[in-house]
Amino acid sequence: MAFIITDSCIRCKYTDCVEVCPVDCFHEGPNFLVIDPDECIDCALCEPECPVNAIMTEDEVPESQQEFIKLNAELSKTWPVITTCKGGLPDAEQWKDVPDKLQYLEK
Repeated sequence: MAFIITDSCIRCKYTDCVEVCPVDCFHEGPNFLVIDPDECIDCALCEPECPVNAIMTEDEVPESQQEFIKLNAELSKTWPVITTCKGGLPDAEQWKDVPDKLQYLEK
């Protein structure tokens, strides 16, 4: 079962998680990261690295964020792999506690 990146990452895009991934399953979009579920080996190294708690197992994804399971799978097929930490977006601190950010996702 793969790990999923959820709503909290949108407009923050902290990349601390990508450097600990042993299989390079993270992909980067304009203002969000996703995990390729076919590449993720469920090592759980990324989960504690996320400062906004956006990473969780598929079983832990709340009902209100189930769409992110599909989004991670779809967007990881077209977005490029990211393997190095770049820091968060310039206004990430302003967005880190904002709920329901799906409308701000840039594909």
